Amino acid sequence: MSKPLAELARNAREELGKAIVGHGEALETLFVTLVCGGHALLEGVPGLGKTLAVRTLARILSVRFRRVQCTPDLMPADIMGANVFNMSSGQFTLHEGPVFTDLLLVDEVNRMPPRTQAALLEAMEERQVTIDGVPRPLSPLFTVVATQNPVEFEGTYPLPEAELDRFAVKIKIGYPEAKDEETILARHHEAIDMLLPADVDRGTIQAEELASARGEAARVRVEPALLGYIASIARRTREWPAVALGASPRAAIHLMQIAKAVAALEGRDYLIPDDVKRVAPAVLRHRLTIRPEADLEGITSDQVVTDVLASVAVPK
Repeated sequence: MSKPLAELARNAREELGKAIVGHGEALETLFVTLVCGGHALLEGVPGLGKTLAVRTLARILSVRFRRVQCTPDLMPADIMGANVFNMSSGQFTLHEGPVFTDLLLVDEVNRMPPRTQAALLEAMEERQVTIDGVPRPLSPLFTVVATQNPVEFEGTYPLPEAELDRFAVKIKIGYPEAKDEETILARHHEAIDMLLPADVDRGTIQAEELASARGEAARVRVEPALLGYIASIARRTREWPAVALGASPRAAIHLMQIAKAVAALEGRDYLIPDDVKRVAPAVLRHRLTIRPEADLEGITSDQVVTDVLASVAVPK
């Protein structure tokens, strides 16, 4: 019998804690996003454990895992693959790229040139790639988790809105709390080598359990009033004075899906407004383009999301 999503989340949290100290809310959001089959963008300065978190999660889920380290000279064929001539058979054979996996880590995605960024668009939305005119299906579990450094701009290419909108969430990873940082130092003081995902139990969550969790999240009931609430939030971002480009209908869909997974995580089979409020910043912050004059005043997308949620009437 498959375990409920709440129990799977507890197991994942325990195993992640063996490799990652702190960042509980960010890791929970990442796990929920993977349960929904969405893509995630992790943003934080170097050295905070973003890559380690994704590697650890891949080990917990026991899924196929590939990593791409982005550089300015990365070509589309480097991530999609290419047809290579086989001298022995006299035929072209497909050399599969890293996208032919279940969980793809795209490290420092904003160092990838625009042409290669565009190659990810079809894979992220359609779960297929086209190589030499032939569509190639990807894994049903195919998920992209990308990382980027928000403070370094030399040799980087800002992600276009079309690609940003395909990420279900943008998760900000900050510096650890003082107590957590002391725990990190203590762990590394006692260990000869840095803690690696090898210390984490492989296959804590099986593929069929992940599929069952997705079904459990999908079955969460959403009352018509809450559908209107989610739609009102998305529409209000488009009308907000400080916003030049608001949330798309895809953003509203992601907001509903991630909120439903959070409800299932809490052991409920119905959605409440607090579920929507809880995930709204992660789902919406990367989809809002702030007007230049508002940006000069220090207004951020997170602040706009907070103001929008406060301005929309909560259904009773």
